[in-house]
Amino acid sequence: MTDLAPPEGFIPAEFTPGFLDHGGPYFLKKNGGAPLLLGLRICSHHINYRDAAHGGVISTFADVALSHAVYDAERPRVAPSTITLQINYLKGAKLGDWLEARVRIDRIGGRTAYTSGEIVRGEEPIATMNGVFAIKR
Repeated sequence: MTDLAPPEGFIPAEFTPGFLDHGGPYFLKKNGGAPLLLGLRICSHHINYRDAAHGGVISTFADVALSHAVYDAERPRVAPSTITLQINYLKGAKLGDWLEARVRIDRIGGRTAYTSGEIVRGEEPIATMNGVFAIKR
């Protein structure tokens, strides 16, 4: 494994081209019956003037992870749109860190999905997150 390669079991997410190409690359891993794990290696384009991952990178990672869990929760897939997103930053991430988003779907209703989770470096939480999404079936 090179320094930038994802851990074993993670594959490129290959999200639709566009904005997400700039924030990643993102990686996915099956997680049993739970939502897929989403991973991100902190690269030089994620770093701010303090040599840490910019808060916007962490926020975008949280939004991508939470919304993807909703998207992938049902068949046929639902189309989530973010209503609210709350991030609590606990620690910084540095160049080369491997981050994983651990997501819980708290409730999916007819038009709204509620999610929560944390972003971890190893087993150390660096952020917690909550999101509410409008869904279109």
